[in-house]
Amino acid sequence: MSAVRKPSLLERAAARYDYGAVHPLQADSPAETWTPAQGWGDEGSSDGAVTHIRHAGAVPASTMPHVPPSAALAEPWTPAQGRGDGGVDTLSAIPAEFLAQGSDEDPVFAAPDPDVALVDRGMLAENGMIVPGAPVGALAEEFRLVKRQLLVTRGRIGDPEHARTVLVCSARPGDGKTFCAINLALSLAAERDLEVLLVDADVAKPDVPRRLGLGDGPGLLDALADPAIDVETLVRRTDVPQLSVLTAGTRTTTDTELLASARTRDVLSRLLDAEPRRVVVFDSPPALAASPAGVLAMLVGQVMLVVRADRTPESDLRAAVQLLDGCEHIQLMLNAVSFVPGGQRYGAYGQEG
Repeated sequence: MSAVRKPSLLERAAARYDYGAVHPLQADSPAETWTPAQGWGDEGSSDGAVTHIRHAGAVPASTMPHVPPSAALAEPWTPAQGRGDGGVDTLSAIPAEFLAQGSDEDPVFAAPDPDVALVDRGMLAENGMIVPGAPVGALAEEFRLVKRQLLVTRGRIGDPEHARTVLVCSARPGDGKTFCAINLALSLAAERDLEVLLVDADVAKPDVPRRLGLGDGPGLLDALADPAIDVETLVRRTDVPQLSVLTAGTRTTTDTELLASARTRDVLSRLLDAEPRRVVVFDSPPALAASPAGVLAMLVGQVMLVVRADRTPESDLRAAVQLLDGCEHIQLMLNAVSFVPGGQRYGAYGQEG
């Protein structure tokens, strides 16, 4: 009986980063278009293109980056060796930071740190989000512009602690605020001098862990309900450099009251004191659908209000701004805008044609 070949480093990497699936937005016809910040909400709707008081263009399907077909390994892995499904793993588009470690023949393979949560890059790619380590495209460039505006505003806020907090909100559900909050956090984490904490504060409908491929667990509400809990122990480091996540925690019927309590300020101060370089990004409930948004707005330095193009009525926008006026700095971000293909958009400059 022949010995089973030991999987190479690349093959082992494929067990963690499987990019074999073709991007669901890839069109069969060049006539169709794809918006840079395309993504899907809970009801299957597209989160759409993003910009900070600007428009994001569409990219022709013919120019969209193509995910190569899956490459089957010579031998399938058993559940004990790889993904646990007993099937054939795929190998394509391994992130550069993984390839930089060791060689294919290196017999030593470091076990993953149990204290570090693994972000599902494949899930990010499938949902049209920024993929850490991937080439910079139109979506990443759009969020670079968004974060630059937020960082400029941060410098104008007098209170240093207040300046390190951002609330991402929308008027109504389905406007793409969670999609924008995650991409903003990923973009901020790429900054050299920042640590980013993404807090799932949409306590009625938490979705951040699922979008990142992370499991649920104790989080914000647990720390607010029990003063004996050190909230910093609930923060989960991820394998995305400089990005941590705090889940919503155990649901309760008194979520608004907990968020409005003095304990919330103590918890937020603890999160900021634990890491001087940390910026805290809150994913909030929609302002017109749940009361916690207005409470959270009074705790942060600035609000990024996501507006869905051709969907959010002006009356809803004005009502949302009124509810969030506890924060002095409210900036709008237009989401889900389509443009005629061929326009000059970010992401193409510097690429070989």
